[in-house]
Amino acid sequence: MITADTPGAALQPTAYIYDPLYLTHDTGSHHVERPERLLAIKAAFARYGLVQEDGYLAPPAATLEQLARVQDRAYIRRVEQIAASGGRWMDPDTNISAYSWAAAVRSAGGAVLGADLLLRGEQRSVFALIRPPGHHANAGHAMGFCIFNNAAVAAAHAMAEYGLERVLIVDWDVHHGNGTQDIFYSDPRVLYFSTHEYPFYPGSGGADEIGAGAGRGYTLNVPLPHHVGNAGYLQAYHALLLPAAARFQPQLVIVSAGYDAHHTDPIAYMKLDAQGYYQMAAIVKQIADLYCGGRVLVLLEGGYNLNGIAESAAATCFALNAQPLPAEIVSEQYIDSFRYDPVWYEGTPDVGDLLAEIRRLHNL
Repeated sequence: MITADTPGAALQPTAYIYDPLYLTHDTGSHHVERPERLLAIKAAFARYGLVQEDGYLAPPAATLEQLARVQDRAYIRRVEQIAASGGRWMDPDTNISAYSWAAAVRSAGGAVLGADLLLRGEQRSVFALIRPPGHHANAGHAMGFCIFNNAAVAAAHAMAEYGLERVLIVDWDVHHGNGTQDIFYSDPRVLYFSTHEYPFYPGSGGADEIGAGAGRGYTLNVPLPHHVGNAGYLQAYHALLLPAAARFQPQLVIVSAGYDAHHTDPIAYMKLDAQGYYQMAAIVKQIADLYCGGRVLVLLEGGYNLNGIAESAAATCFALNAQPLPAEIVSEQYIDSFRYDPVWYEGTPDVGDLLAEIRRLHNL
C-alpha cells in the first residue's frame, strides 16, 4: 500500500483509498453490511484494471478536531469507550465491536484524505473504499449501520481548512441521508441533493424538507416511488441536479455513493443497474468539470448484493475517468447469497409530476 506522498501517486486518473482495518469492523455473520462488500469491489477494480492491490492510498485516522466539526465530542468519546470495552449494539442495526473505533476513525480519515488530495490539486477525482458507512450518523448518535458521518466530516474539513464556501453533496444511496441533512440543514454553504426510495427507512427526506434559516433552499430531496429505474433517476438528475448545481456553482462535489438502489439489492426495491450508476456519475463529473476543476470525492455508503455493488462501483470509476463501460458490465448477471428473488412490476412509475413539484419548490 502506498501513501499520499509516494512519487507517482497523483498520476492515476482516479485515486483510490482503502485500509484493511475496514474489514475488522464486526457486524456479525448475518449482517448485510459485511466486510465482503469491500473485497468484492476491490476484486472488480483489479479485474477491470482500475487499481491493483499496491495502488491504494492508506488513510490516516481522523483527528478529534476533524470529527468534532460535525459530531458531538461526548458522542465521539462514547464510541471510543464502547469499542474499548468490547463493543455493543448502538441501535437494532448498528454494532460497535472491539475494532470499530479504529475502522470508523479511518473511514472518516479516508474522506478527509480524499478532500485533501483534491483541494491540494493532486487529484481530479477520488474513490474512497471506506467502511463503516456514514450518511445516517447524526451529530450525537449512530444509526443505519453508520457511526461517523464521513461525507459531513469531509465537507466540514474542506470548508474549515481550505476556506470553501460551496460544497455540493450528492447522495444516491437508496436510503435518505438523514444525518447529512440534519448536520447541514441550516448551512447555506452545503447543497445537499438526495435521490432516495420513499416512503422508506429512515422515514425522512420528503420534498418539503428544504432547509431552514440561512440554509433554506439548500436541501433538495427527491423522494422517488418504489421500482423507479435508470430513466427516472436520470430524469431527476437532468431536471433538478443540473440546474441546482448551475445556480450553486460548487467548489467541491462529494458523492455519498450507496449502491443499494441496484435491482438485485436484498433490502430495497428499485431498478437501477450499473449502467444507471455510470450515467449518474457522468452527470456528477460534468458538474465538477464545469464548476470546480473536476474535483469529485466518492465515498462508499450502502449496497448489499456483492456483484451488484462491485460492478456498479466499477462503473462509477469508469465514468469518472471518462472511459466507456466494459462489455461485461453492460451485460451484467448478478447473484450472491444475499440476493432475494426479485419482485418485478410491469412498467416503471412516472416521476414527471413529482419532479415538476420539486422544481416549483426550489424555483428551478
